Amino acid sequence: MIKDYEDFKKFILSLTTIDLNAYKEKQMKRRIDTLIARYKYDGYDSYCKAIKEDTGLREEFVNYITINVSEFYRNPNLWKTLEDVILPDLISKFGPRLKVWSAACSTGDEPYSLAMVLAKKVPMRDIKIIATDLDEQVLEKAKDGVYGENSIKGLPKEFQDKYFEKMGDRFYKISDDIKRCVEFKKSNLLKDPYPTGCHLIVCRNVLIYFTEEAKKDVYEKFNKSLVTDGCLFVGNTEQIIGYRDMGYSYDHLFFYRKTN
Repeated sequence: MIKDYEDFKKFILSLTTIDLNAYKEKQMKRRIDTLIARYKYDGYDSYCKAIKEDTGLREEFVNYITINVSEFYRNPNLWKTLEDVILPDLISKFGPRLKVWSAACSTGDEPYSLAMVLAKKVPMRDIKIIATDLDEQVLEKAKDGVYGENSIKGLPKEFQDKYFEKMGDRFYKISDDIKRCVEFKKSNLLKDPYPTGCHLIVCRNVLIYFTEEAKKDVYEKFNKSLVTDGCLFVGNTEQIIGYRDMGYSYDHLFFYRKTN
């Protein structure tokens, strides 16, 4: 019997391996209560029985709580810093074959943006981006590479013209050349092993939903994943509290370097 939210969190952990304790409780509980009410279940117990038995309903739940909001080239000024300052420095230090990880990549907008920016600096054959997310549905969308007009509206026109093909009136398909630069994998930031030897990690606008303890744990793990002098690129609402204690230095706004 699932009596309350505490029981619900334990059930979800056993069913999906998602630890809801790592998310800000007030915000997450409100989202889940809204979802339960939308489908007219009378409480946690009946909803848990439903998502245990119905795979489609369970996938929808995972998709809903992982809060997938993404767009190409989000915050263009920060992408220009990446293009003009960070990438040239990383390439000069580590060569053209950078190991890049897009963590919590959602529908692929971010890793594909990375590939397009990198293609201005190095041969496309040298670009290899690992892109991970917890949600299998968004990973499938990312692999398809088809996007609506709103998703790509922030992209520089040079990228839109070079790497997208219009499909009908409202959709655009990304080029196979860019798709080949990205390898998508399912991974849980709170549970699964991290890649190692990364020169650049991009994780933006995801950890804002995590508790302070969960954030600290993820940032420390990112540090271990980076090579010395590698770079972590975070979202424009995220600043790492106590970054020096975690082994980072402050490079540019929303860019942190691994020092040790």
